Amino acid sequence: MTRFLIIPAVVGSLVAALYIFFYASPQPQSLQPVVQIEEASLTPTTLNRHPQRNQLEPVSYADAVDIAQPAVVNIYTGKIVTRRYNPLYDDPRIRRYFGLNSAPKRQRMERSLGSGVILSEAGYVVTNNHVISEADEIIVALNDGRQVAASVVGTDPETDLAVLFIEAPNLPAITLAQPSNIRVGDVALAIGNPFGVGQTVTKGIVSALGRSQDNLSAFVDFIQTDAAINPGNSGGALINALGQLIGINTAIYSKSGGSQGIGFAIPISIAKKVLIELVQHGEVVRGWLGIEPVILTPQIAETFHLPDTPGLLVSGIFKDGPAHQAGIRPGDIITYINDKAIDDPKAAMTLVTNMRPGEKVAIGFIREGKKHRLVATVGSRPSPK
Repeated sequence: MTRFLIIPAVVGSLVAALYIFFYASPQPQSLQPVVQIEEASLTPTTLNRHPQRNQLEPVSYADAVDIAQPAVVNIYTGKIVTRRYNPLYDDPRIRRYFGLNSAPKRQRMERSLGSGVILSEAGYVVTNNHVISEADEIIVALNDGRQVAASVVGTDPETDLAVLFIEAPNLPAITLAQPSNIRVGDVALAIGNPFGVGQTVTKGIVSALGRSQDNLSAFVDFIQTDAAINPGNSGGALINALGQLIGINTAIYSKSGGSQGIGFAIPISIAKKVLIELVQHGEVVRGWLGIEPVILTPQIAETFHLPDTPGLLVSGIFKDGPAHQAGIRPGDIITYINDKAIDDPKAAMTLVTNMRPGEKVAIGFIREGKKHRLVATVGSRPSPK
């Protein structure tokens, strides 16, 4: 009986082995293998939950770029330069000796590039003054491919800002961030046209706020960022992770001419103020007293036998300027302006420049050890030459 049971089992095993050999064995090497690739979902995940603050944060900044990029433009300028055919003609001694005062001349167009930001749908574009300075031709290239000739509304060399006007339908305007919301460590995206390669986005953070760079401007406390800024980025946008404008890219610190992780942008609060002033008045009007102050340090006080008190020493004064007409003299120690204690020249300058010409300002000062007070009329700051 057992023998009859074993024989069917053996036969079944042989049949199964033959089936596996002929039908389920690996395919010959000549056939194409099946390649499996795992692709991400078509719906991108752009938010990630922060482990400590329990809030969603972006892991991609494509949405921010999509919001801001249409309002960032490329600026192409041309300047007509007239030169004599031979450089020797530029030497007055050569011209005088050979009688070349009427030497032939030729003209050529020098071209340069930069970036700008559309701040108003009416057609106002903000850029750097050095981008369009002395240009005879300005072309603004929009992100959608349109190219429009631009006119200069006004310039403010002291902040290195300029406002252009373009006329075209359906202009996109960027959204401005709240200046008080900008913090060190915030994500910063720089959008511009570096080296003329086309519109480019670079990422970094806000490295510092309130950076003073007197070689760039005495009136701007810059935003410092490590987002790569290169020649051609000037005038472009520095935005946050929401696509809002926080600054106008202006300069870099570099020993090679390329980005080294230290860039400077003009805060949007200043750019907005300059835009309004230039559109409404054609120039930026700043208050002025006409004094040259220095910080009264203990060493200076001891050297000149002055009282060691917080304040600014008037080292010089502009003749017939507002302070001179009011009675301020060199050697006076200014201790307050409009009841605000003063011991920093830049803070004093900012306070005065924010006043309108014609305003009255109370000045407290010390002269020959005695306290005095007078009222001066704020003047208009002369334009830089």
